[in-house]
Amino acid sequence: MDEAFAAVQRLLPQHALTRAAGWLGSATAPWIRMPLMRAFSAAYKVDLTEAERGDLADYRSFNDFFTRELKRGARPLPEDESAICCPADGTISQSGRIEDGRMLQAKGWRYSLAGLAHELAEGFDDGQFATIYLAPRDYHRVHVPAMCRLTAARAIPGTLFSVNAATENAVEGLFCRNERLVCRLRTGFGDLLLVLVGALIVGSIATPWPGPQSPYRRVKALEPAVSLERGAELGRFLLGSTVILCCPPGTCELDALKTGQKVRMGMPIGRFV
Repeated sequence: MDEAFAAVQRLLPQHALTRAAGWLGSATAPWIRMPLMRAFSAAYKVDLTEAERGDLADYRSFNDFFTRELKRGARPLPEDESAICCPADGTISQSGRIEDGRMLQAKGWRYSLAGLAHELAEGFDDGQFATIYLAPRDYHRVHVPAMCRLTAARAIPGTLFSVNAATENAVEGLFCRNERLVCRLRTGFGDLLLVLVGALIVGSIATPWPGPQSPYRRVKALEPAVSLERGAELGRFLLGSTVILCCPPGTCELDALKTGQKVRMGMPIGRFV
């Protein structure tokens, strides 16, 4: 079944379909946006009690609704400054050690960290990683795990397979194939790597800092030199996608996260040592 699902996606015009969905999601006409938001909310049981705007009518478009902000204080950060904060709401799909420059995807498949992050991968071998899947109903903004400076970023074009468990089980090297934004964060304890992976129907990866416009046409290297407070927004997705956090050896340790474990932005998932 997983192989059949992946095969169908290979036949789809992924980028054209995603651009069309992005256009529809940005429509502001009430006769387009309201039915879309109502249907989506009902299908995925979206909870707006934590959202800054709790009424669907307050959103200008489906995209505005999907990337909704939270109420202030909805995700309290741990008092311990050495804690590594979870960057997003979602579910742990894999976690563990980066062995010989490779990380676990699924079914025993491993993929190359260098293939994922290019030259920004340097220094993370033998460290740890956590892959977080954001389901459609989840909060879709991504935040930095610690006070940091965004020293480098790479916008990398690619395919747009979906990134749910079925595709992870069927498409080898999935995260190295899909479009992604790789961010290297310098903290007072050491560097972190945070990778935002695009997916089918994801209209864009947007950033609050002057980042590249998605979809990406070519590999683009940036040196934003942006300082970010702990828990500040790094980027956001339209529709479900995946975030990969990598920690270098010797400076931090992630908790024993389990596949299928639910996590929320801001909760401690490790610590700097």
